[in-house]
Amino acid sequence: MQSNRAGMWRREGVESACRAAGVGCEEEMALSRRAEQPGRRRSEKEAEGGMAVTVVSIAVIGLTAVVLAVQLKAVKGEYGIYMVLGAGLVIFFYALSKIEAVLTVLRRVQSYIQIDGMYLEALMKMIGITYIAEFASGICKDAGYGSLGGQIEMFGKLSMLAVSMPILLTLMETIRVFMR
Repeated sequence: MQSNRAGMWRREGVESACRAAGVGCEEEMALSRRAEQPGRRRSEKEAEGGMAVTVVSIAVIGLTAVVLAVQLKAVKGEYGIYMVLGAGLVIFFYALSKIEAVLTVLRRVQSYIQIDGMYLEALMKMIGITYIAEFASGICKDAGYGSLGGQIEMFGKLSMLAVSMPILLTLMETIRVFMR
């Protein structure tokens, strides 16, 4: 039920962005409808084609938001920021929906090479920290608060360093064992 709602919401967002940009998105919409059929898996060809169209759709959403934000900035400056923030959130949540594919591949890699789950968990945390920090920092900088954006970036870097410490310690222990 929730995936149907998310698919419908995503499809409506793509349709409205395409209409605003004056671009046809029939292929993306057909791929989206086929992918939402229960129990159906997408072929590799569909996944590759859908990914390219999805990137184009996301680019159209972003560019449309920027063009509208520039127009709205003349009326009231904060409306432009709200427009960019809204488009950023749509793209952010769409990117979160793609995490499932990344996790599936990482689990397969983990099963092939028999590595500790701690490493993949740390990797996913670092990717999440990076994405969230960059997103928040970019919004702050667009709103004219560059110093706050810089602080968010610095906190993100320090958080990644903290998450990676157990891996660094394991690496040092491995080097110490080989040096004996």
